[in-house]
Amino acid sequence: MTLPSFDALQVGDAIPALELPPVSRLTLALYCGASGDHNPIHVDTDFAHSAGLPDVIAHGMLSMGWLARLLTNWVPQTAIRDYSVRFAAMTQVHEKITCTGQVTEKFEVNGERRVRLSLTTANAEGQIKLSGEAVIALT
Repeated sequence: MTLPSFDALQVGDAIPALELPPVSRLTLALYCGASGDHNPIHVDTDFAHSAGLPDVIAHGMLSMGWLARLLTNWVPQTAIRDYSVRFAAMTQVHEKITCTGQVTEKFEVNGERRVRLSLTTANAEGQIKLSGEAVIALT
């Protein structure tokens, strides 16, 4: 994988988006097993209803993983210097999520050229589910 060029990137540039298929019950069940997070709010419709929700919701950490995949589709994992997120809204089963990133800053630290990205996951209606940022080292 070739790193994007620091000189070619400008503040405001977008990185390639990651469009995901609609969140399925199978995806949530598989994530339960992979993560060890077996909270019934993610797989049990009756439990979700008892909590006042219309249906099960996706794990917040699953959405965080999708944003990490957005980054590693763009640069190798070794280029990531910082990554953080803030949960903004629940991701519902069947929602189609798109992950996006945009350059917000270019800077250097000890001679290493870096960019700061703002990151989001959002549904098809544009509702932000997760927001965050990452710092990436570039050539």
